[in-house]
Amino acid sequence: MPGRELPIFELPLVLLPGEQVPLHIFEERYKRMVGRSLDEGEPFGIVLRDDDGARSIGCVARVADVLERFEDGRMNIVVSGEAPFKVLDRFEAPEYPVGEVELIAEDGAGEAAEESVADAREAFVELAERATGERPDPEELEGASAYAIAARIELPDDTKQTLLETRDEEERLELLTTALRAVDRALERNELVADLARSNGRVVFE
Repeated sequence: MPGRELPIFELPLVLLPGEQVPLHIFEERYKRMVGRSLDEGEPFGIVLRDDDGARSIGCVARVADVLERFEDGRMNIVVSGEAPFKVLDRFEAPEYPVGEVELIAEDGAGEAAEESVADAREAFVELAERATGERPDPEELEGASAYAIAARIELPDDTKQTLLETRDEEERLELLTTALRAVDRALERNELVADLARSNGRVVFE
């Protein structure tokens, strides 16, 4: 697949296909990048940058909404993730960072075993119920991919990056199920600690 030039926005976050995230734009180069995106209706790329540096796999982003504009050019926006890409080369253009990227085909998408799909959906439903006290309607997740399910909950960036870099849908679902169950166990432990604190460290049996 031939490479294409894409403005690159390096951030301490991971954007997944189908996910929407809010961004506050304040650096001059990124003001120009987002301004160009709005004027021309063109996307840009978001790549995770942390203590380990910038990743080579990112996600195409498009501005979905402009929440607020400030007189100095700063903006509060919402971006929507579209497709994963691989950075082939990076260079600093005069106005903002640019990279040569290759969009990554999702050859295995939609071919996951029904058991893996069901496990991921159930893990999400159980976590959502523990976190909110309400059990989501399973029909809300009908046909939802691993990306779509992951977009509905806050997951660690390293987990999201692994999902973004994984090409097989069934493997993504298995990774997501493991991550959701880990978060669920963490919430359960927090609930137990809170109960112990309320009872001065004694376990109270009803």
